[in-house]
Amino acid sequence: MLTSDSIVTTLRAAGCVFAEEEAELILATAADASDLDRMVEERVSGLPLEQVLGWASFHGVRVLIDPDVFVPRRRTEHLVDEAIARCRADAVVVDLCCGSGALGLAVLTAVPGVELYAADLHPAAVRNARRNLPAAQVFEGDLYNALPTDLRGRVDILLANVPYVPTGDVQFLPGEARLHEPRLTLDGGPDGLALLRRVAAEAADWLAPGGYLFTEASAEQAPLAAEILSAADLTTTISTDEDDFGTTVIGAV
Repeated sequence: MLTSDSIVTTLRAAGCVFAEEEAELILATAADASDLDRMVEERVSGLPLEQVLGWASFHGVRVLIDPDVFVPRRRTEHLVDEAIARCRADAVVVDLCCGSGALGLAVLTAVPGVELYAADLHPAAVRNARRNLPAAQVFEGDLYNALPTDLRGRVDILLANVPYVPTGDVQFLPGEARLHEPRLTLDGGPDGLALLRRVAAEAADWLAPGGYLFTEASAEQAPLAAEILSAADLTTTISTDEDDFGTTVIGAV
């Protein structure tokens, strides 16, 4: 039977920087001794902690996380904060490239009553999001093509946490992400902004008057990301969170 001390020792030997905290979470989540053994083995193999646990804490909400699905990052909570600050209780909210549905779930939890829709191209992400969000409101497909057509011109809050790592930099990502998260959730094309250009090109058509688009970028990419949104007829601002290194680019109709 594994003990807390033995788990910490094992995780630390595997290179886990926060071995004590991880051991505590694994012990609290494991259903039995067999489950505990499995979870420790998976973590030692390099599987992201959130995929080992089956959940992630994001913006104060527990988000269910399946294997082969992007794990929401703490820095993205800044994007959610900016969206919530502009979100009415009766708003139409779309979580595009939703992954697990973490962003949409966080907004829905903070602003009950919003009309929430989510979409993703990756089948595993769609299955995962349907565990976290109202299943009938989660759609599979390529960007706006996945959404009900009657949403065109009605979206008040468009969350678009698209991949933004330049293709050449994917190889330098931590192994947890590079080896265990789908490449399409990480690779943003030559300059990291290829998918954002596609989102921006149709954003004004889908946003309601006074609507907002929220996306994330690196601090270095943010000025160019803002130019892309401005070229798509959106009034653009950049907001940063120095504590969690989050950079959110906001486009308004």
